[in-house]
Amino acid sequence: MKSAVENRVKYYSSFLNREFIAAYLSPSRNRKISIADHLDAAAQWICRAQDATPDDGVARSYSLVYQPYFKRKGWFPSYPETTGYIIPSMFDYAHLTGRQDIYDRAVRMAQWETAVQMENGAVQGGTIADKPTPAIFNTGQVIFGWLRAYEETGKERFIGSAVKAGKYLIANQEADGAWRKNLSNFVSDRMPTFTYNTRTAWALFLLGEKIKKQEFTDGAVKNIDFAIEKQHENGWFPNNCLSDPDQPLLHTIAYCIRGILEIGDLSGNERYVQQAQKAADALLEKQRADGSLAGRFNAQWEGTGQWSCLTGDAQTSIIWNRLHGITGDDKYRNGAKKMNVYLKKRQLIFPGKKDIHGGICGSYPIHGLYGSFEILNWAVKFFIDALILERALGEKDQICIS
Repeated sequence: MKSAVENRVKYYSSFLNREFIAAYLSPSRNRKISIADHLDAAAQWICRAQDATPDDGVARSYSLVYQPYFKRKGWFPSYPETTGYIIPSMFDYAHLTGRQDIYDRAVRMAQWETAVQMENGAVQGGTIADKPTPAIFNTGQVIFGWLRAYEETGKERFIGSAVKAGKYLIANQEADGAWRKNLSNFVSDRMPTFTYNTRTAWALFLLGEKIKKQEFTDGAVKNIDFAIEKQHENGWFPNNCLSDPDQPLLHTIAYCIRGILEIGDLSGNERYVQQAQKAADALLEKQRADGSLAGRFNAQWEGTGQWSCLTGDAQTSIIWNRLHGITGDDKYRNGAKKMNVYLKKRQLIFPGKKDIHGGICGSYPIHGLYGSFEILNWAVKFFIDALILERALGEKDQICIS
């Protein structure tokens, strides 16, 4: 009882700090800043998150308030899952800017991932401070990083780790294409399988293509078929959340759509693209006047809260711009551009406060019900990806006035 009371006192008293107040009031500040400056600030935050740990992984998050689970505010331990898919973003940014220091950081992240890979090939759930237990989704996400590090450096250790991870995924996949065991000890057990593992399938497909291993590409396709078979007529997916299957997070909805879309594009399977497009169109119809989306959606595509999941917003921007590239339809580009304007307004721009400068919180408002009061490394990663893709489509150095 005493410990619980102490935690509550620490939690509420931690709101009385300048960083929290700055972050809470940030969107009301007027500023003029280019896409290049937004990207630079976001990359600075990722660098700071890597430097904040005693290893070469990226800190899971920076909490503006005291968090009872971690028993502190501030920086939390390195997160293998998201460090894995941050690696390609850092390589992309390094090539965009010609910055060798960013490139070197990405290589160090990949080396760290190899060092902490579990003996069975899996990647652990939770942060590096948690007891290592295998997690299917996390394993898939780090494959993205190892593949890119191999392509960039040619070092066999990276493709070796990716293949070991791929074998683990295949060994744990069931005949219908689903993953049902070793999902994660850090998410709800209310769902027998997670539909958003289509993003794991995407990583497995890329690996199979790279090393010409049909078993991997076939396994990926089986998982996409499983997901599409369960998809509702209106495009919504069941069992597609970290915690609540009845109203999945935009974050996991976007994970699911992206995996199907990318395998459809890579394989030339128009049906996959169309099924992904069906869900993406449903979201486009629900885009709010300010560019955002609701943080959760029920089976009728009704938003179930006023707060917005900034991670999912950035992921959805990427999906819409990818669909613009595939279909040529400007409605997707327009939706993504509007979303990116919203996200740029939500970025924390405080050059004098290096722990929050460039960050993207889990939710807006910051007390929203995803990553409450935290800057999440994966939110910043997808923000970087969304802006780099916008630039690639010709929207260079647009000025955001907020």
